[in-house]
Formats: sequence, C-alpha cells, structure tokens
Amino acid sequence: MGTEVNAIRIEKNGGPEVLQWVSIPLAAPADNEVCVRHKAIGLNFIDIYFRDGLYPNPLPHGLGFEASGIVEAVGKDVHHVKVGDRVAYGQGPLGAYAEARNIPADRVVRLPEGISFEEGAAIMLKGLTVQYLLRQVYDLKKGDTVLFHAAAGGVGSLACQWANAMGVRVIGTASSAEKTQMAKDNGAWATINYSTEDVVQRVRELTDGAMVPVLYDGVGKATWETSLKCLRPRGLLVSFGNASGAVTGVNLGVLAQHGSLYVTRPILASFVPTLETMQAAADDLFAQILQGNIKVDIGQRFPLRDVAKAHEALASRKTVGSTILTLE
Repeated sequence: MGTEVNAIRIEKNGGPEVLQWVSIPLAAPADNEVCVRHKAIGLNFIDIYFRDGLYPNPLPHGLGFEASGIVEAVGKDVHHVKVGDRVAYGQGPLGAYAEARNIPADRVVRLPEGISFEEGAAIMLKGLTVQYLLRQVYDLKKGDTVLFHAAAGGVGSLACQWANAMGVRVIGTASSAEKTQMAKDNGAWATINYSTEDVVQRVRELTDGAMVPVLYDGVGKATWETSLKCLRPRGLLVSFGNASGAVTGVNLGVLAQHGSLYVTRPILASFVPTLETMQAAADDLFAQILQGNIKVDIGQRFPLRDVAKAHEALASRKTVGSTILTLE
C-alpha cells in the first residue's frame, strides 16, 4: 500500500503552537491492524494532556484517540471488519489527527448505519467513558442521586442523558447559567452554578443532608476538596480527569476525616482491554443512541488543519457539547 497522508504531529511539548501540519508515510497494515480512512476525528481534553506533556510520551508523536471512517485495508487475521466497512474507534494509540492511519484491530468497531461519521467520531471516547462510569465503575440503580462535575461538557452532557434514561438523578455542576440550562436540557435532575453558588451547601439542600453516594469528577485539582465534602460516609469519588490540573500531594487521612470515603482513578483502557469488551461497551453505547436516549451534541467543528484553534477553545472552556475535527 505505502503512501503519504497529512497529519498533525508535535516535536516538543507546549501550547497549541507546537501542533504541526505535516506529511507522514502510511504503510500497509500489519497483522491484526486495520487501515482507516478518516471521515471525522474527535477532540478531547486528554489530547491537551499529551500535547503539553502532563501525560509524557516519547517525541515526536501524533495526537488524538478517536475517529470514524471507512476501512481501507486490513492486515492478516482481521475478521470482524472488512474493506469498505463503516467503523469507529475511541481507544486507539496516539495518532488520530490524520487523514488515515493504521490501528490495532481490537480497538475498531463497526459503526451502525443509523449513526453518522460525525456522531461516531464525537461519541466514541466520551461515550465509552460514560459507559464505564455509569455501567461498570459503580452499580448505579434507579432512584440513585449522583453528582457530575462539568455537566455541560462533552462527557457530562452524555452522562446526564444516559443517567436520566436509567432513572438516576444527576446533580450537575457548571460554570454559567447557560451551561446549567444545557445540563437541565440534557436530563440533569438539578444543577449548581459553581460560579455563583456554594456547591456543598446546595448538595446538602438537594439531598436533605444525606449527600451523594457517588460523585464523578473530571475536573481534578480545582474540585477535589469540594468533591470530598459532597459525599456521604463511605461514598465513592470517581476522579476520571484533570481538566483543571492533576490532583497531587493527597494525604489519605482526608478520606477518613470525611467518613471513610473511597476514591478511584479509572481509565477507559482498563474497562475495554479486549475486542470482546470493547464491542460490548460500544454496543451498549450505540443502543442508547439508536433508542433515542442519547443525542450526540456536536457544538463545534474545526478543520483538522486548524486544530490549534480547537485546542485553544477547549482549554479556555469556550466549547459546549462535543467538538469534532473535519477533513476536507
């Protein structure tokens, strides 16, 4: 096969200015690999972590973990997809910011006809994240009340919809009246504008003093202490992201002080380690979309070549819903 494709690469860590539009070689897929010609690419906060070096990776390298497209070629021993299939992935190695790429076959799932390429690119990483958060990390039951930070963001907006379909009451936090309204529109039971309201006090009022049994925190450093105070004794803090910076220097004794709390720092890869687990999680996600329980909200589109602008918008919290990168 052997050809050249345009892609985004970085040679050093730093701000959006380190993102370079370059031509790179694309070899034929190796055994157990699939070559995907991208139709749309997803943008996520983890991309920024790898760009700025919070998550170190040998340089130079590409960015991006999720995309959708058409299978262009398959390597030996690949049987679940074939050339011409519509596919998506949300847990690939770095490098989705490209016109086409090779990816391990066990990360690739077929995209149902009822879901568009843009929806597939916007939903996979965030949607699979919500799947493991709501379905696997904690045994949520109908009638439970939980708190979800950044409820108007890409992950939060999906979580509100999915939880609502499960009969779970979400208290969603957001930074503005506009974003709290978005969370309500997506099915949040109650919202808290953390710019103007005391989050802990509002949670106490909303739960009649009981506080919540589980709290989902993708913000990190800025919300860590508040999150602990919102949990009931023996509650679980699910710290799944670092949008405001990593949580560091934690004295585990603080968990005892707040009532024998539990904390987990999960990542998606631990919950979809095989093709079978990946397919099962994706099928669960796709079913929610096809049943109308989840609407994929694509708030912004940027051409792949202009990804630096997309990173700036995401980091400055000027985005709503999901953001995708388009290919001309």
